[in-house]
Amino acid sequence: MTEPFSFEKAYARLEKILELLNDGKADLEQSLKLYEESDQLIVSCSAKLQQAEQTIQTLIKNRNGALETNQSGEACTESFNPASSNNI
Repeated sequence: MTEPFSFEKAYARLEKILELLNDGKADLEQSLKLYEESDQLIVSCSAKLQQAEQTIQTLIKNRNGALETNQSGEACTESFNPASSNNI
């Protein structure tokens, strides 16, 4: 895997590897190579998911449900925190 895949392509490749391994037709050497590739893809996908989670922002709404804006009229945002998802 020389060029990084998009998340979607990496996930699709993981599914294909799973099919190949579950098929039972791969010999031991090929299975080990597929396992190593899948491990790299899992690490890559996990990193991309963590990065996406860190960049998710929630819009701050006031009690009336209206979007709060700052002085320049832009929507107020805050970093996403899964533990405090009670705001939604």
